[in-house]
Amino acid sequence: MCRFVLYQGPPLTLASLVIDPANSIINQSLRARESDDAINGDGFGVAWYVPELSEEAGVFKSFTPAWSNQNLIHLARVTKSRCVMAHVRAATPGLSVSELDCHPFTRGRFTFMHNGDVGGFSHIRRAIQQRLSDRAFASIQGSTDSVHLFALFLDHMWHSHITDPLEAMAASLLRAVHDVRALQEAHHVREYNYLNIAISDGTQSVALRFTTDEPKHASSLYVHTGRKYVCDGNICRMVDPEKGQGAVLVSSEPLSDDPGWQAVPVNHLVKVSQEQTVQIVEVKVA
Repeated sequence: MCRFVLYQGPPLTLASLVIDPANSIINQSLRARESDDAINGDGFGVAWYVPELSEEAGVFKSFTPAWSNQNLIHLARVTKSRCVMAHVRAATPGLSVSELDCHPFTRGRFTFMHNGDVGGFSHIRRAIQQRLSDRAFASIQGSTDSVHLFALFLDHMWHSHITDPLEAMAASLLRAVHDVRALQEAHHVREYNYLNIAISDGTQSVALRFTTDEPKHASSLYVHTGRKYVCDGNICRMVDPEKGQGAVLVSSEPLSDDPGWQAVPVNHLVKVSQEQTVQIVEVKVA
């Protein structure tokens, strides 16, 4: 299983997520603590937003392992952002390992990451594509279940009539998952879904922890909220924030041992507003 982290809050360096913490994303690429795949060496990616320059995220990714990529280390040390998404990949057996298939994926102002599997994807891939609009189909770059999930989300988002951006993102993600479930039912797919997903537009974000398997088999996901995230050397922790300086972290695994990390309940959605307020709600997808 892949590992990822989403950060939203006051500006911080990419290194504060990718390199510095005791359980940084680079460390998770080498020895993940809460995954069947301890090694996540089939590529990596990091996306960050600089809204004063563009509404679209900057992205750097490679199919090389994160732990050996010197360009990532140099970039992370000198790049700051209020919204960062980083991912290390363990490719599903049988799927390709290429830069196109590395997360995060971007389209317009949206950035998307996925950890897990769409059950029986090979049996419903064509059906997913047939369901998509031409615009959403054109967004697919790569061959994985993840990029097809992202395309379904985009289709619903582009056609959403919900005026609140955060609620529109949440509803569009759940509708994409519903599409997958409906197609699996129609094609008699019995494999389980493992869908840990994070999406952001640089201002607000949503994350999902979902499975059709028994809850004990769900991929891990944690949230840390309401405090300021700081790194001093290799010690990273949450501290009491100044007014308006609170941050939110959503991560496959806690980045540090400081208290405050909470497991997201299985089959729940995390909604992060632009003010860094967090709402965690139960979801039911037929």
